[in-house]
Amino acid sequence: MIFSRIPLSNTDDNVYLDAYVADRVDGFTRKAIVVIPGGGYANVCSTREGEPIAMAFMPYGYNAFVLHYSVNGATYPTQLIELAKAIKYVKDNADELNIDPNNIFTVGFSAGGHLSASAGVLWKDKRVSEAIGVPAEYVKPRGTMLIYPVINGNYHSYSLKRLLGKEEPSKSDIDMVSIDKNIDKDSSPAFILHTANDEIVDVRNSIEAAHAYATNGVPFELHIYPDSPHGVALGNEITGSQNKNWIRPNIAEWVRMAACWADKLK
Repeated sequence: MIFSRIPLSNTDDNVYLDAYVADRVDGFTRKAIVVIPGGGYANVCSTREGEPIAMAFMPYGYNAFVLHYSVNGATYPTQLIELAKAIKYVKDNADELNIDPNNIFTVGFSAGGHLSASAGVLWKDKRVSEAIGVPAEYVKPRGTMLIYPVINGNYHSYSLKRLLGKEEPSKSDIDMVSIDKNIDKDSSPAFILHTANDEIVDVRNSIEAAHAYATNGVPFELHIYPDSPHGVALGNEITGSQNKNWIRPNIAEWVRMAACWADKLK
């Protein structure tokens, strides 16, 4: 396996992409997945929702790329532009990275789930395509995986306030970055996972997202588990951080299920 770090900013050394590229096997081309840790747009929780996620997807035929994006005051669309740069890097270097440029996915957690969803829903924002100098559709992911995602300001305002840089954002501001308000027929398909008793990001975020995907005829798969604190990550001992409440064998199946979902997309 080859590991490399790709800078994504000329001014911030904390914004970069970590690439995990498996040794090439003749006759097999991998998919790509950009992993987006959470952190409420205040930090990047990469130790639990970064490299361990990348490693979990590689056995399912992916090369993985962990995004470290701007926080601490950076506002929309900064993070979406950084994610678009990451997708562009992967797509531009598809041959060298041994990935199929038509099979680039994103997976994100909590606020990272919001950013993952943004790539598939807000990709038409002209500020993004103008910033990176390619047509908007070039950086639209094949599908997005949303793991206990922030979706709507009505059910989780903290992350979106941080994203907007406003303590009291207007309704139009919130609607601009609320995923469910912007889903349309051109949005990327989504795999969504949440727990019913999530105490930080209300499960209604995922329910509202699923409703919007269904209303607009966008393929999606939704899994709601009855019990786990926010931040379950892989649901196993690797990301459990010695917290037994995060070790959930039933939820730990989600990576396999997400990979199966991605394989079945038409």
